[in-house]
Amino acid sequence: VQLQASGGGLVQAGGSLRLSCAASGFTLDYYGIGWFRQAPGKEREGVSCTNSRSGSTYYADSVKGRFTISRDNAKNTVYLQVNSLKSEDTAVYYCAVKPVTCGSNWLLSYRYDYWGQGTLVTVSS
Repeated sequence: VQLQASGGGLVQAGGSLRLSCAASGFTLDYYGIGWFRQAPGKEREGVSCTNSRSGSTYYADSVKGRFTISRDNAKNTVYLQVNSLKSEDTAVYYCAVKPVTCGSNWLLSYRYDYWGQGTLVTVSS
C-alpha cells in the first residue's frame, strides 16, 4: 500500500500548481481521499477531501474557491488544483486515505489510515 504525492514546487503568489496523489497496491474506490498541509512550526491541517465513489468534495474555508480536488479512478489518482496561491499556502502537502468516505470528521488527521510522503509547495511573494 503506497501513496505517492507529487507536483509541488516554487511558485509566485497568484500562481497555480496541480498536485497529484497516486495510489499503488490498493484501489481508491472505497476510500475518502484527503489532502492535508503542514507549514513550518504549525500543526497539520485539512485542506480538502473527496469520496472516490460519489465524487462528493469538501474544502477548508481557507481554500474554498481557490483549490479544487478531483479524481481519476482509471489512474487510481487524486489531484489537487491549487490556484491563486498565497504566501500562507506554503507548506508540505500530504495526501491520505480514510475508510469508505470523507464523512463529517474529514478534518481529523488521525482518522486516516495511510499517508503519502508529502510534496513541498513554496509560494514567493
